Amino acid sequence: MAELPVPELPPTLSRCSGRFTISTLLGMEEGGRGPYAPAEGAGCDGTHLSGSTLCTRTFGYNTVDVVPAYEHYANSNGVGDGRRGRPSLADLHSILKPDTGHLRPPLSEPQRSNGVPEAGPEEAPEEPGRAPTPEPVRFGWVKGVMIRCMLNIWGVILYLRLPWITAQAGIALTWLIILMSVTVTTITGLSISAISTNGKVKSGGTYFLISRSLGPELGGSIGLIFAFANAVAVAMHTVGFAETVRDLLQEHNSLIVDPTNDIRIIGVVTVTVLLGISLAGMEWEAKAQILFFLVILVSFINYLVGTVIPATAEKQAKGFFSYRAEIFAQNFVPNWRGPEGSFFSLFSIFFPSATGILAGANISGDLKDPAVAIPKGTLMAIFWTTVSYLVLSATIGACVVRDASGSLNDSVVVGSPGCEGLACGFGWNFTACAQHQSCRYGLSNYYQSMSMVSGFGPLITAGIFGATLSSALACLVSAPKVFQCLCKDQLYPLIGFFGKGYGRNSEPIRGYMLTYVIAVGFILIAELNAIAPIISNFFLCSYALINFSCFHASITNSPGWRPSFRYYSKWAALFGAAVSVVIMFLLTWWAALIAFGIVIFLLGYVLYKKPDVNWGSSMQASSYNMALNYSVGLSEVEEHIKNYRPQCLVLTGPPSFRPALVDFVGTFTKNLSLMLCGNVLIGPQKQKMLESRLTADGHIKWLMKRKIKAFYTDVVAEDLRSGVQMLIQAAGLGKMRPNILALGYKRNWRTVSPQSLEDYVGILQYGHAASSTPGDAGGGPMTECGDTVATCAASGQAGSATQHELATVKCLLLPSSDAFDFKYGVCLMRMKEGLNVSRVMQAHVNPTFEAAEHPEGNGTGGRAAPGTADPAALAGEQQASTIFQNEQGKKTIDIYWLFDDGGLTLLIPYLLGRKKRWAKCKIRVFVGGQINRMDEERKAIVSLLSKFRLDFHEVHILPDINQKPQPEHIRRFEDLIAPFRLNDGFKDEATVNEMRQGCPWKISDEEVNKNRAKSLRQVRLNEILLDYSRDAALIAITLPIGRKGRCPSSLYMAWLETLSQDLRPPVILTRGNQENVLTFYCQ
Repeated sequence: MAELPVPELPPTLSRCSGRFTISTLLGMEEGGRGPYAPAEGAGCDGTHLSGSTLCTRTFGYNTVDVVPAYEHYANSNGVGDGRRGRPSLADLHSILKPDTGHLRPPLSEPQRSNGVPEAGPEEAPEEPGRAPTPEPVRFGWVKGVMIRCMLNIWGVILYLRLPWITAQAGIALTWLIILMSVTVTTITGLSISAISTNGKVKSGGTYFLISRSLGPELGGSIGLIFAFANAVAVAMHTVGFAETVRDLLQEHNSLIVDPTNDIRIIGVVTVTVLLGISLAGMEWEAKAQILFFLVILVSFINYLVGTVIPATAEKQAKGFFSYRAEIFAQNFVPNWRGPEGSFFSLFSIFFPSATGILAGANISGDLKDPAVAIPKGTLMAIFWTTVSYLVLSATIGACVVRDASGSLNDSVVVGSPGCEGLACGFGWNFTACAQHQSCRYGLSNYYQSMSMVSGFGPLITAGIFGATLSSALACLVSAPKVFQCLCKDQLYPLIGFFGKGYGRNSEPIRGYMLTYVIAVGFILIAELNAIAPIISNFFLCSYALINFSCFHASITNSPGWRPSFRYYSKWAALFGAAVSVVIMFLLTWWAALIAFGIVIFLLGYVLYKKPDVNWGSSMQASSYNMALNYSVGLSEVEEHIKNYRPQCLVLTGPPSFRPALVDFVGTFTKNLSLMLCGNVLIGPQKQKMLESRLTADGHIKWLMKRKIKAFYTDVVAEDLRSGVQMLIQAAGLGKMRPNILALGYKRNWRTVSPQSLEDYVGILQYGHAASSTPGDAGGGPMTECGDTVATCAASGQAGSATQHELATVKCLLLPSSDAFDFKYGVCLMRMKEGLNVSRVMQAHVNPTFEAAEHPEGNGTGGRAAPGTADPAALAGEQQASTIFQNEQGKKTIDIYWLFDDGGLTLLIPYLLGRKKRWAKCKIRVFVGGQINRMDEERKAIVSLLSKFRLDFHEVHILPDINQKPQPEHIRRFEDLIAPFRLNDGFKDEATVNEMRQGCPWKISDEEVNKNRAKSLRQVRLNEILLDYSRDAALIAITLPIGRKGRCPSSLYMAWLETLSQDLRPPVILTRGNQENVLTFYCQ
């Protein structure tokens, strides 16, 4: 850091030597208060730091630079986003002056011991005079994540289906099923841990994690269906609870109405009570979850105690004999029964009981430290629930036989004849019911085996109640939380109403009510067997995308992917994503297809709407990686004529000023090749660099709004010629470089400054040979000539320079063509009504490129007043309609292929004709020829075109192309060049050069005479164009080329003017770089 000078300060400021303000060239007032000045009265003596002063911000070192601080990075979005408290580069480079004006202390925040502000940067400051806002309830990893996930993982399958699965698959395969399921959930848990520790996690849970990782497209679709799935899951768990209560009522003959309506009544009452708990606040909801957790723990302990209590005769009749090695050995192997007796069928039944690991992440906004709580709580929940499943399957498989009659009369003496089965050794004969498959009890037949084994059966029923109600409550909280974050992002219409939060925890009350309505609707159906598989598939979709998010973020090698949780693997995450998709189809293939269909539909909607969000997703990083890899790989590929593509550098200036030129090039390059809009900003570098930064984004958004697939770039230069040379040399990347220079025709060439005319023609073709220096040719520093012209242009009088000013021109360009020297083709466009449609200049316009289509109506020379470049105005500017946006109908595209330039004159109209708006146009080709060889020449051209496979409709030979033009047209041409003639009387070359000193645009009599044939050809071609192509949709003609050093710029422009004047259709003058762009070979 550079040390600052310390000037003498007034006595009132003697206590601190570091009070300065910044005076920059960006318009800050001298003596104004800078944002980095210290608080008044703060001391700074180099040894003692006190107060929030400049000295404390820079460890006692007098400088504007500040030390690293939390607030400089909080809520940062884009690259280069200026943060509060950090000086900009302009501030660091600016002139420092003592400030004796008003002083105000810098913004300060309550600090923790580690320097991190206590309150998040997104929280608004409290208004003075108001009571402080109460702190929101925040949970740690145990109460907020682990217990919540364990409750959501545990469910009725733990109590009612796991013993039956153990009987079917045996203990060994049941453990395999459990471990396979847990493998998927563990991998997903590791992925969640990695994503949640890669930056600050806010509310929104699963939706927030996926959307901020993969982007709004996939995140939005998953967020919507995940919230809906949680809402319907509330109904599912509530109906499970209601069915259990209904069964108890049936056992005691106490039904309310009938079995179906009892489910509806109990379900609606239950979900209403759960809604009340949720509306009471997260603290009450957490207390209810802890109560349910304790009930489940008690029921589980009750079961384990029951396994060691000696079995009574009633329990033995139902197949329970306490721990026996024989029973364990028999139940260790599978015994498949019934239509569901297969490994994957049982796996599909058990897997939903392993889900629920997202319950903690779904309330990420209510956690004290989500980056710590989500990984720790989720993985611990997976571990303990896995242990519980393994212990339950092993213990019940060692205590209960598969078949039992439940009849006390089936007891026999050990070793009785005719008794088959393991129970015979324990004094029970279940042979009859086992052979007839009519046993009512045993692991294979009795779902309530846990209740039968337990020490006190009603506690198992209480555990079932706790498992169902806790899962319902967790889903009832998760759905509104996820949906609220989705609503705030405004990815979908008509849902923003539900995003409003209330209270200190920003509770989504409206979301709770919507979830309640959805849950009640499905409870009233009272039949969820059809919708349940779809919900399971929705959850699996979330798992697959979470794993894919982790893999994708890792594989892109983005520097922003820096999770503090290191125990994950990108390949394991990819495996977890693939397995989740496979399990979706194993569960229910048709439900998987429905889930994918809904995701794709919602994904397509977001892709179509293109929401204006930027979350730094891994998709953005992947796009960069792909572009980089393909670009580098393309550099290794040798070019071939078959793969030639017209890649255009379009000199548009501000693109919105010349929409016709943008539309024309954008039409034939769309989805085909590169288009780069170039703008040369002429003027002081500091001023124009600021203008460039302000307007670049606006121009890009204008192109996007117009659906033009193009890049935009600008350069700051002292003059147009050097700026274009910069663009031509530097534009593009590798093989993705322009090979065609496209620009508009200069209509005001007769009235602009001579230097401007020389620059324009020099870009197109070779300029005139005259005295100059090599430095001038390269667009180097302006000499006396350049200063005169620049002064004239800056004063708004570029079009009316006096004869004296023109005579002072001393610097002349060497004969060179920027486009052709760099092997560019040239495409010049002229429209009768002009190209520039701007009425109010909002940004700098190059005076050479039609700065004023009508000079009499624009006296500024195209230079806008400082500060008028508004990016928002540029982006929102009304889109001007052009001919290239309209259907052309059954018109013609006329190609005048007069000279062989490699085929570019043919290729561009052909590509244009492939587009929908131009598809009905008939393409006609005109070539020059002799009247006595018309048939032969026509056949030769038709044969050549057929080999090119261009499929043009008509070929015409022009035998009269060399006829003498009409006298009045010749006189019009002579009148056109008369103001630019030297009238030297055919003097020798030395005398002519002396007369033309400082006036290189002047045309000598010798040059008029030598170029007479070419001049008359342009006049005659204009007559032909008016005869044949007056009503065409587009005219494409070969651009004429002047001899190096023998064609002054004014004469060349007179050719172009004569050739294209009075034509109603757009005229495209094209000249390739004389290298083939068409071939009829296949290799």
